[in-house]
Amino acid sequence: MTAKPITPEAAARLIADGALLVDIREAQECAEVIEGAQNAPMSSGAAGIEASPGQPVIFHCRTGRRTEMNAEALAASVPTDEVYLLQGGIEGWQAAGLPVSPINDRS
Repeated sequence: MTAKPITPEAAARLIADGALLVDIREAQECAEVIEGAQNAPMSSGAAGIEASPGQPVIFHCRTGRRTEMNAEALAASVPTDEVYLLQGGIEGWQAAGLPVSPINDRS
């Protein structure tokens, strides 16, 4: 299975339709988050991802480099063939004008 790049705008639409967003950054890196993202740090092998079989999964980091470097491992960590890497990471999401929340607002 191969992870495919996805633009922030396309990712937002897919998330609205039920895709799972997974943030692979370490907890201490997360000053801002994308609402609803699960945190599954790459240092833990992205363990603990709660994806349903067949559910599209979108991975992101800060700039997109870490997800690109770990694309094969990330794709293998979820029970779906529909795996995406957010282009530009959370920085690309913000540059597209999409909302982020300070970590202390995350529930």
